[in-house]
Amino acid sequence: MTVTEAILSRRTIFQFKQEPVPKEVIEKMLSFGIWAPNHHITEPWRFTVIGEQTKLILAQRYREIQMEKVAAYVDAENQAKIGEAGFKKFMSKPNILAVSCLQEGDEQRRREDYAATCCAMQNIQLAAWEMGVGMQ
Repeated sequence: MTVTEAILSRRTIFQFKQEPVPKEVIEKMLSFGIWAPNHHITEPWRFTVIGEQTKLILAQRYREIQMEKVAAYVDAENQAKIGEAGFKKFMSKPNILAVSCLQEGDEQRRREDYAATCCAMQNIQLAAWEMGVGMQ
């Protein structure tokens, strides 16, 4: 797949296979993130692979958030159903990767580092797509 083919064909995926992406594939995908342009070589991005225990905690919090969003106008039984659907949606992801950005320096540097981190994420998404890995 060429870069232009990856750009034109990449799509957000909502239904995932249950098998986790192998560690070696994740490492390779993330290795393309560090090639993103970044002014003054700040390398502000941080990549974190979320473990199963943290994923469970985050899914439980996502359930609560989904229920809070509808609390004012939905009865308790349907709130619980909405919360459970949110929990299942979160848990359906076989792997969760977090990308964060260091925010240091003046406003200009923070903007540049944020942009560099966005570029890193795009690199990762395109590399993953080329490797047959979809993302949301």
